[in-house]
Amino acid sequence: MIINAFSFLTKKNNSRRIIICSYGKCDGMKRYWDENDRIKKTAGNDMIILLDQWKKKHKKLRIYRTCLLAVMMAGIIALSGTGYLYFYNQIPSIIRIRAGVEQALDLGVPATGEVVSVSEQGISNIPRDAVTIDLNKPITVIAESLDLYQLQVKLFGFLPFKQVEIEVIEDQELIPVGTTIGIYVKTDGILVVGVGEYVSMDGVTISPAKYIMNTGDYITHMNGVEVNDKDEFIRMIESTEGEEIILTIRRDGQTMDVEVKPQKNQSGAYKIGIWIRDNAQGVGTMTYIDEEGNFGALGHGINDVDTSTLMEIEDGTLYLTEIISITKGVSGTPGEMTGMIVYSEERILGDIRENSTEGIYGICNENALRLSTEQAIPIALKQEIQIGPAQIYCNVDGKSKYYDIEITAVRLNHDNVNRGIELRITDPELLDITGGIVQGMSGAPIIQNEKFVGAVTHVLVQDAAKGYGIFIENMLSH
Repeated sequence: MIINAFSFLTKKNNSRRIIICSYGKCDGMKRYWDENDRIKKTAGNDMIILLDQWKKKHKKLRIYRTCLLAVMMAGIIALSGTGYLYFYNQIPSIIRIRAGVEQALDLGVPATGEVVSVSEQGISNIPRDAVTIDLNKPITVIAESLDLYQLQVKLFGFLPFKQVEIEVIEDQELIPVGTTIGIYVKTDGILVVGVGEYVSMDGVTISPAKYIMNTGDYITHMNGVEVNDKDEFIRMIESTEGEEIILTIRRDGQTMDVEVKPQKNQSGAYKIGIWIRDNAQGVGTMTYIDEEGNFGALGHGINDVDTSTLMEIEDGTLYLTEIISITKGVSGTPGEMTGMIVYSEERILGDIRENSTEGIYGICNENALRLSTEQAIPIALKQEIQIGPAQIYCNVDGKSKYYDIEITAVRLNHDNVNRGIELRITDPELLDITGGIVQGMSGAPIIQNEKFVGAVTHVLVQDAAKGYGIFIENMLSH
């Protein structure tokens, strides 16, 4: 019998191992090679599994990194946007300064500004780069005469950012009034407050003016005849006998003619299906009287209660008003002063000439001038207002008095012209009487450091002690 002998080194202990088997029947060696193949196969499968797991893990890690990068980019964009808006709002779109008076300006933004003069032709007489200022540092400015300039602002000194108007105005003193007033205004034309339907004599629902007239239209003429009285206009419609009429209306500042055919309602009266108004009444506070006897009041315009649009007025009258009751403001419900308006000649305080977003304006008579017992005080521009204690001057118990407040924020570039000042009532007496700011206090002067800074305009519904005010310079810019 032929014997083959094989020897090899094991990896376990490096010892020599001899396997002896007969030729053709080497079962031990076969088992060894089978086991070796199985190990290799298993190792290969394990390697494939490990490689697959590594790929999946690497893919998850790549997705995670991508998501993290996206979140970081979104954060950077959001932070950049927030910073942009912050710096944008720190720089007023209009800066007013007094002629001939040195004034400090501290905006604290990382930007530079180049001052250019503005002529009627839009050409500057100031050489380019001749007047450049660092807006990150406090500066002192002075202008000798009334004029208008532009400040071309560059963020970080190179990025075009904003164009600011610098308006040089006269230094001015105003008398704070704080008197409760009754207001009556007559619309310039007849205001359409709604277009609707009614039932005809045949029992059919009709709307002759639908798709022809709009809420907010002002009717100025009917068949060429001027109309400005609601009751007279209704009588004119009822006398048409159903003939088509031509109405001249003013819509968004544009004048046009429209044709409408009146039809009978169930009572047999001719109608065109519109609701109309020709006047408005209310109670507010007179803000100031200037040295020429002109007044400003409310700090916001008179809006129609149905259309919420600024009313276009022909004229109006101020009346001395007595407060007959006060409903205290509570969270979620604004309070209100109720006044009694007596429409008599001896109680007239002045004529209303203008209704604007910043308030109502007109001319005082002697009665109003006798009410203004305070001395005239200088105005404060918005950049001079400080966070902290101040006062409002108003009448809630029969006599105008000063009450303590705190100015909590000053928004130099607020998009709502009537809410540049944020304030909170702190006076215990006023809080006890009214609960804070109530309807009817609109226009109450705001005084700080013996300067006229603005007027109360709105109450915060969620907290009656808090509200808003308008800068006095905005009231004077109407």
